[in-house]
Amino acid sequence: MKSTLTKFLVCSIFTALLFNCSKTEEQKQFTIAEYEAAAKHMDRSLYRLVYNQVSNVSFANGNKLIYSTNTEDGKRYVLTDATSKTKATAFDHENLASLLSEELDKEVKATALPIYNVTISEDLENINFSTSNKKFSYNINEKSLTEKPGNTKKYSRNEHVSPNGKLVAYIDNYNLWIRDLETNKKTQVTFDGEKDYGYATNNAGWIKSDGAVLKWSPNSDKIATFQQDARGVGMMYLTSTNVGHPRLEAWKHPLPGDEKIFTIERVIIHLNNKPKTVRLKMGKDFQRGTTTDHIAGRNNELLDAQWNKEGTKFAFVSSSRDHKIAHLQIADANTGKVTSIHKEEVDTYYESGVNAENWKVLFDSNEFIWYSEKTNWGHIYLYDLKTKKLKNQITTGNWLVKQVKNIDEKNRVIYFSAGGKEEGNPYHNYYYKINFDGSNMVNLTPSKGTHNVSFNNNYSLFVDTYSTTTSAPISVLRDNSGEKIMDLETADISKLKERNWQAPVEFSVKARDENTDIYGIMCLPSHYDESKKYPVLNYIYPGPQSGSVGNYGFRPVWRDFQAVAELGFVVVAVDAMGTPMRSKSFHDAYYGNMGDNGLPDNITAIKQLAKKYKGMDTERVGIWGHSGGGFASTRAVFAYPEFYDVAVSGAGNHDNRNYEADWGEKWQGLLQKGNIEGKADGTTNYDNQANQLIAKDLKGKLLITHGSMDNNVPPSNTMLVVEALINANKDFDMILYPNKRHGYGNMTNYMTRKRWDYFVTHLLDAKPAKGFKIK
Repeated sequence: MKSTLTKFLVCSIFTALLFNCSKTEEQKQFTIAEYEAAAKHMDRSLYRLVYNQVSNVSFANGNKLIYSTNTEDGKRYVLTDATSKTKATAFDHENLASLLSEELDKEVKATALPIYNVTISEDLENINFSTSNKKFSYNINEKSLTEKPGNTKKYSRNEHVSPNGKLVAYIDNYNLWIRDLETNKKTQVTFDGEKDYGYATNNAGWIKSDGAVLKWSPNSDKIATFQQDARGVGMMYLTSTNVGHPRLEAWKHPLPGDEKIFTIERVIIHLNNKPKTVRLKMGKDFQRGTTTDHIAGRNNELLDAQWNKEGTKFAFVSSSRDHKIAHLQIADANTGKVTSIHKEEVDTYYESGVNAENWKVLFDSNEFIWYSEKTNWGHIYLYDLKTKKLKNQITTGNWLVKQVKNIDEKNRVIYFSAGGKEEGNPYHNYYYKINFDGSNMVNLTPSKGTHNVSFNNNYSLFVDTYSTTTSAPISVLRDNSGEKIMDLETADISKLKERNWQAPVEFSVKARDENTDIYGIMCLPSHYDESKKYPVLNYIYPGPQSGSVGNYGFRPVWRDFQAVAELGFVVVAVDAMGTPMRSKSFHDAYYGNMGDNGLPDNITAIKQLAKKYKGMDTERVGIWGHSGGGFASTRAVFAYPEFYDVAVSGAGNHDNRNYEADWGEKWQGLLQKGNIEGKADGTTNYDNQANQLIAKDLKGKLLITHGSMDNNVPPSNTMLVVEALINANKDFDMILYPNKRHGYGNMTNYMTRKRWDYFVTHLLDAKPAKGFKIK
């Protein structure tokens, strides 16, 4: 008995020792060197190892162009002749460097000329450029440098410059003012602006600035803008973290379902000797756009707005609060009379293109071009401006027009970018031209890949640069028919490959419906061994305004995908159903149910990829994302705990009732309360997207993060989820970044490192590198 008991104890102790030793040996301790080796794959300096790329293209004299290219020896400028099909160094780089060194009183290297906005004169004798906030002209033949007049910057970023360059418009005390750049004379042009009812106000809730939102007339004598009515609109609040009293930020920020949201009253301001304001004879417009959830574009340009060349008529598109109606109208600039031209109403939301306004009024020919997805694909149509009747559909087919780039009214030709018409990846960007009547459509960029182009002024020549996820950029010169005139440059990535650069795996699999093709990229560790098992990390940005990948052109660095893969993961990013640049039905896939987030497509994509790539371990899956990706990654571990084990969530809009009204009301619909689809009172049509309502279902690991001063997605979004997790007695981790906005600023690298550590700890069952810091 004693002998048996002794043997049992000895055996038990031995087994326990073996188990503990085994466990200790299995739990890997990452070193700083291993983390640093991984981090090299996200180093932005890798971009500089892609040589012979074309940039800064400028045409002159009809058939000449100058461009810059980066070589192993530094940057050089090349002059090309399309007629003779020749290339040569554009000017004496050494001489210009010497002259600039003397002019700027510092050493300037010929291989790194600090010049930008480089153009060549029509007579090909002078190179014009900017440097050190000054403008210069370099005479190629005489080898002389001349500083050009007008170098002093005369306006601030909040001032809107007129087309003739003589005036700027700006806001002061809720009213619009004009300043003469020559005399500095300031003139007030509106007088009834007041707090929460000011002119040209740039506030969309989620984004705001002090710049004036407006559209100058072509001859600089009128301004089209609006008076924003924010009276009664709800407030948003943030408080800083500091010693002493916190700083309060408070601004108008409407939410879905609010009775009062931003509206605008459109006006046209005449800038004659005695400025006057003509208020358009129409009701208030909702502050909505056909391309974004704001009405301010680049440089605070008023969107969905177009003048005729004489500045007597002003065309604009009004959108309904829910984005389902787009209404084209034209106003008489002198009387304010508004004429209805065309109205389109859809079941979900109207968009006028892919990040572009593809409508245009052709005043000279009494026509207008309109963009519609009424055939389930985005196409352009030609209408008669007088009768308002359709003349003809210009483009047609199971593909979509992305952006109208140029309308040649004289020759009645339209140039545009599109996707899905050519065989292969539908996200590849191609350029075409087509006649107004829909005839003679030509693919101007026939080479496979995603194309970026630079046309000359009359569209007779253009530089075409194209690439894929795995092939580096190639630049060629083409004519108006798409025929290649000559090769310009082929990018060299040999040095990039010497740094162990890994090409992503581009894939296509079936969506949740087992029929629709969906696309994405995957990053495998450079040491990938199919006999081993690697946890899967799913990067996600669900849209709906964009996807996780979207652009399938060449990149030396795909975020930190390859970096984190090097630690022992397989990284997958998917453009799921519900994202743009495909059919209307594809984009509408989860309209009214934003909680979907495209997650079913991400899951099925990973499962299909794992059948081919045997090293993928679908029993250990992590997911991460920021903003909409933070919303989606958190949703993943709540709604699909049987598939997703670990999530790292950044700045998520976890309940869009706490996010800007325009966003939720566009993608989820107008807020409806009580008795929704037979549900009991107290429910809403937003319940299916509210993460906090299913926080109790968390089973895996969750790291949830937010910036405490996030004025894009207010941190209350995350605190709703935190409160629900605590109430459900769930364990989770959280980081609140003090005083940080939506992007975390100088704490971003810390966040990245913490994300790596979290996945290493909970999916690899390993110990993160101690003391590692991303540089």
